[in-house]
Amino acid sequence: MHKTCRWFLLLWLLQSCFSVLAKPLTIYIRDDVYQDYLAFLNGRDVLELTDFSGSFMRRDVADMVLLQQALKLGGFHQSFQYLPGKVNFRNTKMLENGELLLSFDTYWLSDAAKLGDKVYISSPIVKRGQYMAGIYASPANSKVFAIKKQDDLKQLTAVSTPKWHTDWATLSALPLKELIREDEWLSQARMVHMQWVDFMLMPFYPSTDGSFVLEQIELQLVPGVAVLLDDSRHFVISKQHPQGKQAYIALRHADFSCHEMYAVDAQDMIAIDKAEGLLSQWFPQITEDAVSELKCYCDDDED
Repeated sequence: MHKTCRWFLLLWLLQSCFSVLAKPLTIYIRDDVYQDYLAFLNGRDVLELTDFSGSFMRRDVADMVLLQQALKLGGFHQSFQYLPGKVNFRNTKMLENGELLLSFDTYWLSDAAKLGDKVYISSPIVKRGQYMAGIYASPANSKVFAIKKQDDLKQLTAVSTPKWHTDWATLSALPLKELIREDEWLSQARMVHMQWVDFMLMPFYPSTDGSFVLEQIELQLVPGVAVLLDDSRHFVISKQHPQGKQAYIALRHADFSCHEMYAVDAQDMIAIDKAEGLLSQWFPQITEDAVSELKCYCDDDED
């Protein structure tokens, strides 16, 4: 009788485990990122991708693709169900309380560190000193496109949020006329589009003309100008989620940061034709110098 009960208990436990793995985990993702992600995949299997070139490639999309591939490589085979929407800082709270397993959007280390013992933090995906952002403004805002030197910023306003510590600290150090707070990214973009604010910082997008279009919002990259965001970017995984530790171990086992395969926006989008090696095929933003300076920083696996 006891032996039979033990077999039933073991069978029940196995079924429970398989049930958890079979059920997709919900991931909340910003809708514009999800749209570009689907457009970039264009029906391809995300786990089989090796070519990262394409007009829809951007840092957020690269984060989604590479994290899924790294988890699989590390032995974590959980599937995901994406729920797109106007999400932003809600994800952080859900990571802290265990409602969300992980973020497919990397965090600045300064922001991740504030989450304390609530999350696991990956090795740097983009190392400090390698991340450059562009200045984006309304195409009709001619004074922004007249920037020639840093003092020209004294007549301009910018928008960001202190919830992005690195962005806010960088802009605060610039000689701006005013730095305006707005916590929602989409609202920031609308304010710049309407010229209520002069510019915002954004990742470089692989657009041939430097334009960024989302719904009714149109922004334009200021050519020849880049701003160094002096921090590293990392994936974060919830320690409170039942599968958090398993996912983190898989990510570490994948040696994700040790492969010279990811340094988005490392050195602006200049000198594209000089970039060499495999990275230049995947991320044309990366210059020859950035490729040559990449090194492997691996820590011992953690339990």
